[in-house]
Amino acid sequence: MSFWLTVLRQVGRNLRQTWGSQLMTLLTVSLSVLIFAFFYLIYTNMLNFGNKLGDDLSLIVYLEEEPGPELQQQLTKKITTFDEVEQIRFISRADAYERFARQLGQNQDVLNDMPKDFLPPSIEVVPLKNLRSLNQVKLFSTYLSRLPGTLKVQYGQDWVERFYYFTKLLSIIVLLSGILLILTTIFMVAYTIRLTIIGRQAELELLKLVGATNNYIRTPFLLEGLLQGVLGSFLGIFSLYILFQWIKLRFSGPSFLNLFEFSFFSPEVSITIIFVSILLCTLGSYSTMQKFLRI
Repeated sequence: MSFWLTVLRQVGRNLRQTWGSQLMTLLTVSLSVLIFAFFYLIYTNMLNFGNKLGDDLSLIVYLEEEPGPELQQQLTKKITTFDEVEQIRFISRADAYERFARQLGQNQDVLNDMPKDFLPPSIEVVPLKNLRSLNQVKLFSTYLSRLPGTLKVQYGQDWVERFYYFTKLLSIIVLLSGILLILTTIFMVAYTIRLTIIGRQAELELLKLVGATNNYIRTPFLLEGLLQGVLGSFLGIFSLYILFQWIKLRFSGPSFLNLFEFSFFSPEVSITIIFVSILLCTLGSYSTMQKFLRI
């Protein structure tokens, strides 16, 4: 018990002597955690949004003429030759007209002077979820475009590609911000501990001469790094949560952000980010002690 009381006194003393650098380190760690968590939060929400859109993904094959029962069987066989699919729906001209009229809703009177067979027949192909990467969808679309009687194939190509490249860019930003988190936490904590060690070099050497153990000398510095990690990561995550709630409140209502639901990190993800930050800060403290104390 007396060991830990002495260690805590040493920690308090170190914090008082280097409070300026300690504060700067705390703010740097918090900002690094905030930046990384911010981009990671956007990335995870974009992935969830993409998964929801993927559930509704279908490729529309527009045909020149309506296929008869025999041709439908042949087309179905050709489509499933590429790979298994969840569903294949043949849409006649009349079905396409009725669907279009329902989509127009109250404005369907614009179709009054239009013939009911002006829309082309089509095939709706819903691929399996394991066949929904961008490259696979492109290959499938190219294959479907070669079916007999095909006019064109649509699946929202431009939007899907832009969304894919946007999430890819986000993944790169998350990786870079993660590297930033690692570098700043390790080096800033190491720099702060270094200043403390330099200021107490003579005292530490004296403690070693009078028989102080390695653990007795190391523990206060490890606790400093751990404390920086705890406070910095909690402050960063808490700041992000406040920012997240403000954005939701500020943009609540009929806006683009309400087209899909944003969600904050699960408790498990938040705890993981905090734990990694604590580990990095402690590692920075430990590496500095190994270099400057030589014990």
